[in-house]
Amino acid sequence: QVQLVESGGGLVQAGGSLRLSCVASGIIFRLYAMGWYRQAPGKQRELVAAITSGASTNYADSVKGRFTISRDNAKNTVYLQMNSLKPEDTAVYYCHAGVYELDYWGQGTQVTVSS
Repeated sequence: QVQLVESGGGLVQAGGSLRLSCVASGIIFRLYAMGWYRQAPGKQRELVAAITSGASTNYADSVKGRFTISRDNAKNTVYLQMNSLKPEDTAVYYCHAGVYELDYWGQGTQVTVSS
């Protein structure tokens, strides 16, 4: 059974930092591209950051220079370090794992940034 379990969300003031973690089980983690998506109320889910199995990364323009995605294959974990948070970063953040036609989602973790 595949599970992606996110943690690290919470309430933070603007300008603050949070680190999200996503622990995967039931997959050969090192083979999967991993991503963080977010969905704010009334908006579509959007890609925030992604990291390939080879550790190449890409980011949404809105978070470049503020967020960093990384992975630890030994721990089956992907991280999202979020700095200089803004109120517009408020959303539910979801972890995603994908390879070929397979893809899986976590349950999401709430991030709320107060002004």
